[in-house]
Amino acid sequence: MKMSDAGQRMNPPQRALRLHRQLSGVWSDLPGWRGVLSSVNHGTIGLRFMATACVFFAIGGVLSMLIRAQLSTPRGAFLDTALYNQIFTMHGSIMMFLFAIPMLEGLALWLLPKILGARDMAFPRLSALGYWCYLFGGTIILLSLLAGVAPDGGWFMYTPLSDKTHTPGVNADVWLLGITFVEISAVAAAVEITVTILRCRAADMPLTRMPLMGWYMLGTSVMMLVGFPPLILGSILLELERAFDWPFFAVARGGDPLLWQHLFWLFGHPEVYIIFLPAAGALSTIIPILSRTTILGYGAVVAAVLGLVFLSFGLWVHHMFTVGIPHMALAFFSAASALVAVPTAVQVFVWIGTIWKGRPQLKLPMLYVLGFFLTFVMGGLTGVMLAIVPFNWQAHDTAFVTAHLHYVLIGGFVFPMLAALTYWMPLICGRERVPRLGEAAFWLILIGFHGTFFIMHLTGLLGMPRRIDVYPDNPEWVLPNLISSIFSMVMAMGFALFAFDIILQRFLGTHSRRNPWQAPTLDWAMALPAPVYNFASLPVAAHEGRDVAVTLARGEGLLPGAPRGWRETLVVEAGSGRPEHIAVLPDNSMLPVATALTIGSFFILMLAGLYWLTPLSILGIILVLWRWGFVMGADRDHAVVAVAPSLELPLHWQVRGTLAYGGAVATLVADTSLYACLLFGVGFLTVVAPGWPAPESTVPGLWSAALAIIALAALGFGAFAARQAEAGRATRMAQTHALSGIVSAVVALAAFAGIASGMDDPTRHARDALRGVLLGFAVVHVVIALLLALRCHADARGGRMSAHRRGAAPVWRLWQDFAFVTTAISALLVTAQELL
Repeated sequence: MKMSDAGQRMNPPQRALRLHRQLSGVWSDLPGWRGVLSSVNHGTIGLRFMATACVFFAIGGVLSMLIRAQLSTPRGAFLDTALYNQIFTMHGSIMMFLFAIPMLEGLALWLLPKILGARDMAFPRLSALGYWCYLFGGTIILLSLLAGVAPDGGWFMYTPLSDKTHTPGVNADVWLLGITFVEISAVAAAVEITVTILRCRAADMPLTRMPLMGWYMLGTSVMMLVGFPPLILGSILLELERAFDWPFFAVARGGDPLLWQHLFWLFGHPEVYIIFLPAAGALSTIIPILSRTTILGYGAVVAAVLGLVFLSFGLWVHHMFTVGIPHMALAFFSAASALVAVPTAVQVFVWIGTIWKGRPQLKLPMLYVLGFFLTFVMGGLTGVMLAIVPFNWQAHDTAFVTAHLHYVLIGGFVFPMLAALTYWMPLICGRERVPRLGEAAFWLILIGFHGTFFIMHLTGLLGMPRRIDVYPDNPEWVLPNLISSIFSMVMAMGFALFAFDIILQRFLGTHSRRNPWQAPTLDWAMALPAPVYNFASLPVAAHEGRDVAVTLARGEGLLPGAPRGWRETLVVEAGSGRPEHIAVLPDNSMLPVATALTIGSFFILMLAGLYWLTPLSILGIILVLWRWGFVMGADRDHAVVAVAPSLELPLHWQVRGTLAYGGAVATLVADTSLYACLLFGVGFLTVVAPGWPAPESTVPGLWSAALAIIALAALGFGAFAARQAEAGRATRMAQTHALSGIVSAVVALAAFAGIASGMDDPTRHARDALRGVLLGFAVVHVVIALLLALRCHADARGGRMSAHRRGAAPVWRLWQDFAFVTTAISALLVTAQELL
């Protein structure tokens, strides 16, 4: 019997066709509309993300053509000012939130299991929920443009321009609620990607030998977990101000518009690198293969990725150099903005060195790689220029910044994504492309892009501000704007031709041979197009350079076929890749689309101002999410699974370190980021904002303190009960501990209700509004802890928990601890405010 590279005895060969039929029957989507709505397969969801993102990219591109048509003449009679404001806001919002982030999410969902040697992502239903939230949220934003109420305050929605006084309609609410809806998708994808990379790799694949794409995506997902909550919090605060007059940004009542800028750019600048890292991962994958060599400096690239992840969170004030911050802060953030060029330069030199030592093939993906080098390096150089404070003061808010942004985003994301699409398209559709058409599209895009945005640098240096629609008194801007507008049409023709080329390849291309690039990576170790299950058997100790396609197809790897009729994949230890257990993944389900619809109903009711109906949506969300918990438990113990002749592993119901537990940890990382930003907001307004100190509180201090102590005692008791339920040996004891947790959560909620009934009016001052948000944060988390305790009680009562099956108890314990700790911190913070 064969041995793997790691010394593992392999399974005997089987008939590949029989395994294919068996796995296809288990992993395939349902036919017809039921399949469209219920699919949770990573391949289907990933392709949907990418296809939908491309549609939004086309819409955003059309809007950009309208902008260029308006600016091609100085008096711009093409659009009126109100419509122009809506169009440039929608263009930026679509490209940043509805194209770039979802595109990288789709690529990650579709590609990661293939390159890591898994059958699916860690949480298939979460992937589907993310897609439906993205589609519904994006549709809401898009329909607002057709209705004439699209956002018109810029894709950054600066206050006070976006408050109720300056934007009285629903335009800003569409952005705040729609983008928050879409951000649910982004956070869901971040949790999914993080856990998949750490736990769903090929057996005996340590992190130190993981494909570079995995490192890039891991860095991206961690940045998303930490970087997206500030925007979510800012959107919640601004919507509360607009809807209920809670003054977080109103200067007269203790707020400060700069708080919005801090929260937005705490998200906004890391987002640039969130977008860049997956594209760089594609480059680190494609360049060695098309250069017929290996990557030069694997360790240096990993170190550069980690450096970018760390440094990107110290740059947000880079966008606020002109707001009047202290000179010491200016110097620090200027230095940090220049320093971030170092890890980027390391990667660029590694890629150039890899091409130099290899034998590059000038095929279409490599053309887009060369286009990336030309474009992104120029964008990086102008970024270093803008990092220097005196130059930034001169170029701030001019067309120079717009040009720099497009050089970085299109050069650093779009060109690599075009390379990635042309590289992996045979794996998607199993067909070769039509010759020559793609090359023509490349040259049109490259020439059109540089003709548009290189000239815009000069326009900005001539003093043209951003976001203006007419310039009748500035004849020096006429010719540069006309040139940019003409070349933008050339670029648009190039993108249209690229789309036409992809469509022709999908439907008319000749069938591609297996592994057309002769790549030694796992993503090409399968039939074309990629089957729904990826691998008939899972690889062991995957090494680049080893042809395992036939071996895996015949079931000689781990966990061959689907003998139990379940969707199964291997779960490994995060660092070493040692096999730990088998995860049984959920089958096709309508729950994701139902959950997205109930969440969407909440946002639509908020948008319509029907706040009194929103409790019905919240109840619907709770009822739908209750159904999700059934996968966390089983009604009986299962025998271990023979993964290979010398390897038997338990199913996930009978272990503690499950994928669900990892997902809870990742979710709490994002939650911690949101809470930390909330504490930052409290500190910033308390120390920096005008209008402080706040008016004296009218709430009896002893009464509030007594209720806070009761709530904390109840939450502490709930944390103890959760620990006992997780460690318990008897089902009846677990049921008792879960009941104790339920009672403690109800007592805590009752104490919170007493505190809320006696609070100062939140519309009076920002301090009171912030206390209302802190209380709301605690209530939400205690409600979630209550639901998890109810889940454990129901599972224990129904026989779904035992000494070997802990169900939701580990997740409940995590969440209960978090609710206790954050509530205690909030209570201490409010006490400190009162004492000081």
